[in-house]
Amino acid sequence: MKKKIRLGILFGGRSGEHEVSLTSAASLMKALDPAKYEVIPIGITREGKWLVGSAADRLLPGVLENGRPVTPSVDPSGPRLIPLDRGLAHPRRAGGEIDVIFPILHGTFGEDGTVQGLLELAGIPYVGAGVLGSAAGMDKDVMKRLFRDADLPVPPWTLVLRSEWEGERARVLKRIARELRCPLFVKPANLGSSVGITKVRKLREVAPALDLAAEYDRKILVENGVEAREIECAVLGNEQPQASVPGEIVPVNEFYDYEAKYVKEGSELIIPAKLTSRQTKLVQEYSIRAFQATDCAGMARVDFLLDRRSGRLYVNEINTIPGFTPISMYPKLWEASGVPYATLVDCLIELALERHRENARTRYHYRPSR
Repeated sequence: MKKKIRLGILFGGRSGEHEVSLTSAASLMKALDPAKYEVIPIGITREGKWLVGSAADRLLPGVLENGRPVTPSVDPSGPRLIPLDRGLAHPRRAGGEIDVIFPILHGTFGEDGTVQGLLELAGIPYVGAGVLGSAAGMDKDVMKRLFRDADLPVPPWTLVLRSEWEGERARVLKRIARELRCPLFVKPANLGSSVGITKVRKLREVAPALDLAAEYDRKILVENGVEAREIECAVLGNEQPQASVPGEIVPVNEFYDYEAKYVKEGSELIIPAKLTSRQTKLVQEYSIRAFQATDCAGMARVDFLLDRRSGRLYVNEINTIPGFTPISMYPKLWEASGVPYATLVDCLIELALERHRENARTRYHYRPSR
């Protein structure tokens, strides 16, 4: 009988998307085949405390309240999780034999390369992009520079540092007025779920928008707004990625902000998007190129802006840990492409193990020839 894979589901986290992570993780756990996987839920509280539950735990808030405290190991030869209380004297009870981890952590301290670096040090296979891909996918300024160098179309933007804004407000406003045109979007460079974003229609609205974004990050992106349809495409794979059919989001609010995503009902998902065959092929081609330009792996969702007036397609951003909630675009796009949710999860776990095997082939010690 084939041995079950011991799968750690890493959820929660310190970001503003903590609750979204719980919903995604709960949906993922329901889809896992118990004949294939022994699931170990690992929760990270809002304060950053790591807690592990048992394979029987299905209520994730309960893991965060009653789980046993552990700390992740950075020793690839030892247990994967180290118990911090006397009730877990044996490391295996704390998930020491975990085979692979599926991080469902959205935003800061989870999707930005920090957790990925920890898992790399520990030698644990994990689903999704590595340190570089995760960090590049989180930083919208770096991401757009990589897209631009890959000859992908992006809307014009400028970067404002928080220290620059606080010290030279008049100069910053003058530069924005000279380089860009309203409407504008002002957003923190490193944050997800549209938190801290403002749509600016007049220049006098730029200053309060910068103040808001500066609360969330030291880097602030200011970019030209596009009167556009919002198109999304899912990517799956490692070094030979594939793109799904594109979908379209018709937000209940003026744009797809946090409220439209998670609070208000009424946003519409159209799958497949109503595009010409040429537009569909272009979205898929750009999605794969964006995935490769940011050195992603496993999964990503690429978001586009399709200008209503000119018909020009812009790459907006890439998300390296897309939502896995029942209404999330990533699994829905693959389902419409012929890959059911449970099959998608199996594929992502296999891609994680495949990438780990590939990385294990790399030599880290120089041995001079004699």
